[in-house]
Amino acid sequence: MIRPGWKVYASDGTEIGQVDEVAGDENVDIFDGLAVAASALAKPKYVPAESVTTITEGRVDLSLSSADFAETSEFLEPATSAQIEPADHRGLGETIGADVREVEGKAIHPVERQQSVGLVRRVYLWFRRAFGS
Repeated sequence: MIRPGWKVYASDGTEIGQVDEVAGDENVDIFDGLAVAASALAKPKYVPAESVTTITEGRVDLSLSSADFAETSEFLEPATSAQIEPADHRGLGETIGADVREVEGKAIHPVERQQSVGLVRRVYLWFRRAFGS
């Protein structure tokens, strides 16, 4: 329901930024939180779903004050992962170990670790916010 470019407001009514991304999985209706950018090229900050109080068309209200928002952590791009089916275990070799975890009977091997949102990605997100998806 929430879209990039929507304005985000603190609990005191101050506009604190715009939505860059919605974290979660819309295919299974999971809302984890928001990546909110305070300015055009600022690194987005992560706002957990628990801090969202009201969602209306084009606007998201938070339970956080402006000062609390300033203290939130930077949004990290989700790590990509590959699912390895039990019948297709070729190529794992020595990679099976601490990095592989099992979810619902399937091995999940992280391909990348979470990383900061880079400058090029921030520029892309700004254009997406400014000119629509």
